[in-house]
Amino acid sequence: MDRRQFLKTGSVGLSSAAALSQLSLSHGAWAAPATKIPRVGIIGPGWYGKVDLLRMIQVAPVEVVGLCDVDRKMAEGAADIVSQRQASHARPKIWNDYRKMLEEQEFDIMLVDTPDHWHALQTIACLEKGIDVWVQKPISVDVMEGHAMLTAARKHNRVVQVGLQRRSTPHLIDAKQKVVDAGLLGKIGMVECYCYYHMRAQKNPQPSPVPEGFDYDLWTGPAPLRPFTELTHPRSWRAFMEYGNGIVGDMCVHMYDMVRWMLKLGWPSEISSSGGILVQKDSAANITDTQTATFVHPEFPVLWQHRSWGSSPDPEFPWGATIYGDKGTLKLSVNKYEFTPLRGGEKLTGSARFEYDKFPEDETEKDLERHVASAVRGHMRNFLECIESREKPVADIEQGHISTACCIIANIAQKLGRSLRFDPETHTIPGDAEATALLRRDYRAPWVHP
Repeated sequence: MDRRQFLKTGSVGLSSAAALSQLSLSHGAWAAPATKIPRVGIIGPGWYGKVDLLRMIQVAPVEVVGLCDVDRKMAEGAADIVSQRQASHARPKIWNDYRKMLEEQEFDIMLVDTPDHWHALQTIACLEKGIDVWVQKPISVDVMEGHAMLTAARKHNRVVQVGLQRRSTPHLIDAKQKVVDAGLLGKIGMVECYCYYHMRAQKNPQPSPVPEGFDYDLWTGPAPLRPFTELTHPRSWRAFMEYGNGIVGDMCVHMYDMVRWMLKLGWPSEISSSGGILVQKDSAANITDTQTATFVHPEFPVLWQHRSWGSSPDPEFPWGATIYGDKGTLKLSVNKYEFTPLRGGEKLTGSARFEYDKFPEDETEKDLERHVASAVRGHMRNFLECIESREKPVADIEQGHISTACCIIANIAQKLGRSLRFDPETHTIPGDAEATALLRRDYRAPWVHP
């Protein structure tokens, strides 16, 4: 089968570079050279790290040679799974410090799936080693980190794909082509994005001992050192602004980026936001439970709203976006889309693509978001194709920077209580020294801001 078909159907039972040479390679898609299988590593093989890495193994002949995690138990478990899933059945080597990993092992591709406060330093370190990088969203926790990441990617001529896989989601690609690009919406006047998941931590635990085998100081890295509690690790760290950007940074970034991609939007001219902790005051979490934001684009405004309490206005679309045109309305989510024309005509719908016939392991994989697996695979294929062509991927680091930075600026606007006009040329907020200072956070010593 040809290379493009190989990427569509996933990995086959090839255990050596020689076997790869038997494939017929067509133009335009990605596959390893016959004499060299790309060496892959991952920093942060936790929940979504494994989701990403195992999707890559499904679609390409790669060899995972190294894993890095400050949680020894997490790393050991991930290494066991990788040895079962990759074609060679080799068990990757384990490190707890990414700096030693990069010194001791050569890599062609690195996945950075750590908590948000680590993305910048680890991505830049990989780029400086000449490694192409997949980095999870949001790319940074402050705006200037993202600018430094973009600068490093361009300086070292590396391919960087951001985990904003709505751009590679099959049913959303269909919606873009069949509804947006076809002009069925007419003139668009407004877009709403939203999340009503009850996802904010509700606990207020006391400090507790750091688990054995977990390097909490290294996990904290450049972030402020908080007392360790059961909310710190694993996965609940998003409850704290020290490590991320709240629900706006976690969930808005996906839907806002999807809208920018579908409707070809660049930087907004003005960002405003309001909200706070209005209902869930008993939790230790310091992220907002209620927040709205407005991204004012020259074309039309894009609105965001989240509530981690109460009900969703539309239970069918608890996290998604609605595009309003004068000829119809398009609702979009990770599960489906629905287009309703304003004055009669055909309604269009589409739903998430499941590929159990090609990837039966999806049905039993622990903690996999099954409705998203096809999107991650598509995103991986695009990343790998661009590694070969040296073109920019669909969620290039620049696009990831724009969507991430806008969400961060929304949080700054909410904190300061005023609208902000960001200048992407100077990476400042002209005439507002207080807001500009908040585009860069202080790092905990000895870590140095990039």
